[in-house]
Amino acid sequence: MELVKKKIHMDRISGRAGTQMVLEEDVNISDNKPDANYLLGSKGEILLEEIRPCENAVSLKGRLVVSILYLTDMEGMCASMEAVIPFEEKVNMEGTAGGDTILVQCDLEDLTVGLINSRKLSVQAVLSFVLEREEQMECEAAVDIYHDEPVEYRKCVYPVVELVLHKKDIFRLKEEMELTGNLPNVFQTIWHHICFDHVEFKALEEKISIQGEMRAFFLYEGEGDNDRTLWYENTVPFSGIIECHGCRENMIPDIQYHLGQCNVEVRQDLDGEERVFCVEPVLDLDIHLYEEENMETLSDVYGVDKEIEALTTKMPLKSLLLAGGGKCKIAEHAKIQNPEIPMYQIIHSEGEIRIGEQSIVENGIAVTGTLLVTTLYLGAGGAKSLYSTVNQLPFQYVIEAENILPTSVYKLQCNMEQLTVTMLDSDELDVKATLQFKVIVFAVQNRDLVTDIRVEPLDLNKLSELPGMVICIAGPGDTLWDIGKRYYVPVSQLKEVNELATEEINAGDKILVVKGGI
Repeated sequence: MELVKKKIHMDRISGRAGTQMVLEEDVNISDNKPDANYLLGSKGEILLEEIRPCENAVSLKGRLVVSILYLTDMEGMCASMEAVIPFEEKVNMEGTAGGDTILVQCDLEDLTVGLINSRKLSVQAVLSFVLEREEQMECEAAVDIYHDEPVEYRKCVYPVVELVLHKKDIFRLKEEMELTGNLPNVFQTIWHHICFDHVEFKALEEKISIQGEMRAFFLYEGEGDNDRTLWYENTVPFSGIIECHGCRENMIPDIQYHLGQCNVEVRQDLDGEERVFCVEPVLDLDIHLYEEENMETLSDVYGVDKEIEALTTKMPLKSLLLAGGGKCKIAEHAKIQNPEIPMYQIIHSEGEIRIGEQSIVENGIAVTGTLLVTTLYLGAGGAKSLYSTVNQLPFQYVIEAENILPTSVYKLQCNMEQLTVTMLDSDELDVKATLQFKVIVFAVQNRDLVTDIRVEPLDLNKLSELPGMVICIAGPGDTLWDIGKRYYVPVSQLKEVNELATEEINAGDKILVVKGGI
């Protein structure tokens, strides 16, 4: 007698930890940059250079790169600079050892840049880190049985989602954007902002397709007599293929992405003029591929002429509960920060989503946070210089997820699908935004899986105490299987003797049991 077993591959989070870090530093404007007169905007990027697990802790090493846009003391001109602040942190995580796989989500919770004087700036940042220890699990479950002697067994079906592949990869993109005819040539680029919208992944045979939109905004200094700050904005669709050995159609992709390195250069057009922005971004990808199946396993075994016992082990099986999401709309009127500098024209707006709290509620996942909207505008007056305003718009949203439980596991992504900012007045904005939430939810349930069987000679004393023929009255919840197992009689024999077409019985039914074959 031999069990046929199948291996099940799963991933699980076996440990979590978090920490918050405050960075403060004063930075000087380099000698080759003009004096700062007014801060227009800033953005920060956390670059993790080392994630090193050790005994009961994880060491993080990286740097915060802060890009700063400011108005110079020259009329109507802008400039930018970069500040790099290194950091190291040791985070306690019980049970961690060297060689463990550690997933780190890092967020820039707050970034404040202040003007100390025309040559010095203050940078204050709050960084948060959420660390998860990911384990790849492999368990075996009996799915069938080879046998020569009489044996009764039954099976059950569990929906299971298996981890097929986990890897990190990159996707390179190259796009060229040419200035429209009414804009002067580029002398030098001052500032750029690159972001991605509507990004979708699809599993194919041995590859993954990606498509979406790339939005690009540039501030630049015009050539010749047009040596003032100019701007250009464009949105281009993109698509491509990521080679992925082992990928198959209908797999469930769970892919986290963020913008990594991004090179921006100005190149010549066909006439030899500096009019083409060449953007070469790299998307860093964290790829999980899952496959869903209804797995049929042995659930119980008993013998007719031998004592046969199924040995079970509790296993946490994952099943897919939801792969979807929802959209949250924000509409609000907002005042500019500096009403003493009224607006003449909006130049550009960009949004940053900061998730505050997320929790499982009844039939859903509740998310609260803030949308930070930075708007560049031309100030009214003779000079019409660039200015900026930052508005914080709170939001709360519940992603529908029926049957979700506190024990469920989920992964959440939030992206801005649309942002529109228009002028209502010289000091008031109308902000409309759509946030897109994508979530994959797994139910985790402990199941008793048959992993082995024990076969022993039949206890003849025990068997002799059983009557050769008896009418058994079915109790609540009793099945033919329960009765057959109790009296060492095959289920098929019970059906035949009682002239039953199916195995369905009800409490109170009288079942004739005839012992034989021993």
